[in-house]
Amino acid sequence: MDSFSATPLVVLAEQFAALPGIGMKTAKRLAFAVMDMPKEQAEAFAEAILNARSRIHECPICCNLTDAEECEICSSPKRDAGTICVVEGPKDVSAIERTHEYHGLYHVLHGHISPLDGVTPENLRIAQLLQRVQTGTVKELIMALNASIEGDATALYVARLMKPLGVKVTRLAFGLPVGGVIEYSDEITLYRALENRMEL
Repeated sequence: MDSFSATPLVVLAEQFAALPGIGMKTAKRLAFAVMDMPKEQAEAFAEAILNARSRIHECPICCNLTDAEECEICSSPKRDAGTICVVEGPKDVSAIERTHEYHGLYHVLHGHISPLDGVTPENLRIAQLLQRVQTGTVKELIMALNASIEGDATALYVARLMKPLGVKVTRLAFGLPVGGVIEYSDEITLYRALENRMEL
């Protein structure tokens, strides 16, 4: 009898397969890996999931994920409160922080406007961003959203909202990646590279 016909194992694999980027083949492999764990390790794994799910919440200021009252970035006096980098998700904060070049604050929208998927501005943390800007301390918003139709639409929507408040709204430059070959680049990437060209 195929061991994978055991219902609890199938259910476990289906839970793994529900995660983004995990196909059923990988999900089955992960399910078998869990079965190979000692009981204590499997319990610690399950406990880590439950613990993260119950203790982590959105920072009341920037909407990033944290287990503290306020996230480490918002509570740091060393950060520039006059600049807010607006991103789609918490993973984007981690990516920008890895550069060690940005010293302002963040605001996490938790998605982008996508009417086809039923995501409207009300589903995002745009109202919270507006509240932060209305305090008068913010001088610049950097729209660091993905280079997609939805990302562009979201950036334009936020920019329009901010215009009456006199806040400078900028967008990350997009173009050819380092080591990129022009011949193999798509039209949008080449267009953005031309649009964002700099003087040498």
